Parts: sequence; C-alpha cells; structure tokens
Amino acid sequence: MADPATAERKPGGMSEQRRQRIRLEISREAARLFWEHGVDNTTGEQIAEAVGLSVRTIWRHFRSKEACAEPVVAHSVETFVRMLRDWPPHRSMEQQLAHQVGDRYRQDPFYQADDVAAMKMIVLGMTEPALRTAWLMACDQAEAELIEIIADRLKRPKQDLELRLHVAAAGAALRVINEDVSRAYLAGTPLTELSNPFGQIARAMRRATGGVIGDPVA
Repeated sequence: MADPATAERKPGGMSEQRRQRIRLEISREAARLFWEHGVDNTTGEQIAEAVGLSVRTIWRHFRSKEACAEPVVAHSVETFVRMLRDWPPHRSMEQQLAHQVGDRYRQDPFYQADDVAAMKMIVLGMTEPALRTAWLMACDQAEAELIEIIADRLKRPKQDLELRLHVAAAGAALRVINEDVSRAYLAGTPLTELSNPFGQIARAMRRATGGVIGDPVA
C-alpha cells in the first residue's frame, strides 16, 4: 500500500494543503503519546506506528520527535488569529469572536479534540523545555500575524513602534490566558465553569492596549 505522504503527488510535489493535513495527523498522535507516556518514553517509531506512516515520513515532515507536537501546540493561537482575519471595523473584538465561534465546532469535528490536545501540550510544556519552545514559537508567529491584521485595521504601517508595542502586549495576554485556561481545565475544572476564554482574551487585550486593540474603529 502506498504511503499517503507520497501518493497522489502533483508534478511540483505534494500540495501544501496535503502536507499540512499530514503534519496535523502526525501531531495529533504525537500529542496523545506524549501526554499518555511522557516525551522521554515516546519514540519516533511509536509516533509513526500510531499514525500509520513510515518513520522516514515522520522525519520528512518534522526535525525531531518533540517538533511533531508543533501543529497541535499552535492550534489555540492559530484559531484565535483566524477569527480576526476578516474583522470588520464596526465590530468590537468580542462581537467578532462571538460571530466567528458560533458554528466553529459544527464545521470541523476535530476542533474540540484539537483544543484539548493543545491544552495538554501547553501544560506539558511547563515541564518539557522542547514543548515549551514550540508553544513560544507559536505565540511569536501569532504575534507576527496580529501585526498584519491590526496594522491593516488601524491603517498604520507595520513598522510603527507604538503599534508593535500594542500587539506585543496583546500577544502576551493571548499566551497567558491560554496557559491559565489550560491549567484550570486539566486540573479538573469543567468547561462550563470556565470563563469564555475568547471573551477573556478580548478584555485583556483591550485593557493592555487602552482599547487600541479591541474597540470598534470609526
């Protein structure tokens, strides 16, 4: 049976969409194994077996076993950034997030499972430096994308120092609240008892930036 990573190649190689899908499938299984057995007790061979690919394919997509967790680790912040990409000027951040989150889980049944997997990797990263690095890299990438979004929204240059400082503060709020919610959920707090994390993030960003990020734009 052909390896899914090498089948159906186009002349220029694997499509980016297919490559990202395979990376995410690998990441889901790696995250599960890391959480169940620990990072040290999980091998590349085990990850390959769990996802049904060859070890060679795993290393084609990731530089190390710890790096296999990166797509899942990045899930929370990527989801948040995606919700802001078409943020119209007249909406507050809370209104935009409420508008986007409505059909989120119905559109993709993997979303909720990936949310929980991301939480596990964020918490595990508090004692596993390689996973912590993956999480901080994801936050850094989210901040870079937020600069693009907020610069366009406010009609200001991306190099503007004040804009970058506001986004840095907003990015810190995004990271801290993700970590806080992840810890609480995995400590046993039911989701129904947790504050809406998207609402928390929006309020924290508004406070941290004096409303520059969060308020409607006239």
